[in-house]
Amino acid sequence: MSLRNKKVPKKALIITYYWPPAGGPGVQRWLKFVKYLPELGIDPIVFIPENPNYPIVDDSLVSEVSAGVKIISHSIKEPSRLASFFSKNTSKSISKGIISNKKEQSFIEKLLLYIRGNFFVPDARVGWVKPAVGFLLEYIKKEEVETIITTGPPHSVHLIGLKIKEKAGLRWLADFRDPWTTIGYHKQLKLNANTKKKHKRLEQQVLNTADQVVVTSFVTKREFQNITKKPIEVITNGYDDEAAVDFEMDSKFTLSHIGSLLSKRNPEVLWKVLKDLTDESEAFSKDFQLNLIGETSENVLNSLKENSLSSYINNIGYVSHKESVMYQKKSQVLLLIEINSIDTAGIIPGKLFEYMVSNRPIIAIGPAGSDVAKIIKETNTGCYFNYFDYDILKSTILDYYKAYKQGSLKSSPIGLQKYHRRSLTQSLVHLI
Repeated sequence: MSLRNKKVPKKALIITYYWPPAGGPGVQRWLKFVKYLPELGIDPIVFIPENPNYPIVDDSLVSEVSAGVKIISHSIKEPSRLASFFSKNTSKSISKGIISNKKEQSFIEKLLLYIRGNFFVPDARVGWVKPAVGFLLEYIKKEEVETIITTGPPHSVHLIGLKIKEKAGLRWLADFRDPWTTIGYHKQLKLNANTKKKHKRLEQQVLNTADQVVVTSFVTKREFQNITKKPIEVITNGYDDEAAVDFEMDSKFTLSHIGSLLSKRNPEVLWKVLKDLTDESEAFSKDFQLNLIGETSENVLNSLKENSLSSYINNIGYVSHKESVMYQKKSQVLLLIEINSIDTAGIIPGKLFEYMVSNRPIIAIGPAGSDVAKIIKETNTGCYFNYFDYDILKSTILDYYKAYKQGSLKSSPIGLQKYHRRSLTQSLVHLI
């Protein structure tokens, strides 16, 4: 092909708060899109905060940033630094999404939640909007950027896209990794009536101004279709090819949860089943181990204690993404827990897709009507339960335990290829 006929890549400016060395699930989606965009004819430019206060840091992810990708940044002022003046531990927990139950909240926690909820709308990164817009308007003009993409939460990032759309008229794609006003933690932020109205107004503005809306679940798509007539596309999270890791399967019958176990992400039905199984079977009691890999709230740990399960816990805490992949592969059974609320039915955790390619059976517990349940059934990667399915949950765990004792415990997934990050990026490119 001659240079004259060679197609020039389209420039897409991706505006995101989370980027390596940020840890946690929020960073993975666009880290992987950026990896595959260039080979599909898109030249990505990533705009990030210059001095972010990430609640979780994973330095190992820095090495996964694609070589040669253009990254630009601008400074941000975040109130979390001021909040830590009142209580460093409470501020840090809130920033990670770990909020105590209402009855257990201290005065400081209640105060910080009220301030966070009502003085920083839509979120604590709202101070980045004005300086980012000023910086980017000049950059876009200079670099002849054709498309802007915003990804939230934090949904302040979408306000940057809104302002740029209004002033520069570029094509704008708004990517929602989670819902906005119906996300579970909104109910814990002590929002007053005016703040709730402001959130609704901003959500409507973004959804009705963006040229294209992208969501990660079908439940969220249906929710947003009640707000806007703009096109909405579902592009889930997915899995990528991971470097080979050396591991040996756990010798114990391990049930492993990877990720944060928040105060309300507390499946009492599972703890009751495990308590009864350890009480009823000496063999199960000797073989069983519960791995908690990630931040775990005191409320969950107390529930485990009340069910006499403390001695079975291996509380590992937060690990790097690479280490988490190892735990996924070596565990006997993988746990996926979501809050029991209609508001979380549209949450499809990114780790689900990594779980699915680990060849380990999944036990997922969450609300009825969840998109997670449909995906697990469709891919034959495990079983999904509601918070009251005691008998069938107990029976399933016993079946898995028997297979473990026989050395035959594994999953037999089908149809996973469409969830590969490359395939998902191809769907994204059609929208750009």
